[in-house]
Amino acid sequence: MDITTDTIKQLREMTGVSVMQCKKALEEAGGDIAKAEVILRKHSAASAEKKAERELGAGTIGTYVHEGGIGAMALLSCETDFVAKNPDFGKVARDIAMQITATDPKYTSVDDIAPEARAAATAVFEKEVEGKPEEMKAKIMEGKLASYFRDQVLLEQPFIKDETKTIKELLNEATQKFGERVEITRFVRISAR
Repeated sequence: MDITTDTIKQLREMTGVSVMQCKKALEEAGGDIAKAEVILRKHSAASAEKKAERELGAGTIGTYVHEGGIGAMALLSCETDFVAKNPDFGKVARDIAMQITATDPKYTSVDDIAPEARAAATAVFEKEVEGKPEEMKAKIMEGKLASYFRDQVLLEQPFIKDETKTIKELLNEATQKFGERVEITRFVRISAR
């Protein structure tokens, strides 16, 4: 399959990454757009991992207010003012605020789950794993806890605008697109009800 400028443009519009990255992904995928998108997602996770230790020195606050008196603010941090002032970066921050407004997460990441909350959930699920083979108990418990906390952990939630990716994957894509570490540093959801 020929890789045309229209194909590159289409992939760029779908992913938001650079023309060169789109072209390389299409070449690797033999011109298949769906495969190229998967390749870019894989690369975005690797890119985010490489930048994980960089210091965050800038950011922007995304806000979203839904009718009925519910809204959220999210501080999306990055490394430089150059990225923080980018309108596309502001759109990502707003999308995250919209996500928070819609889903009311309690934690940013799995690491933020309070030990007491984890212990309480474990106590409830222990009754459900009774009688299961010993070698399977830990794996079953892990799955039950992950499932229980998934909706409460912002980074694990499916993105409301594209449920094929999680908020963590959205941040990985932003890291790849902007070339800097991107992280949700704080968020708050406010409701008049």
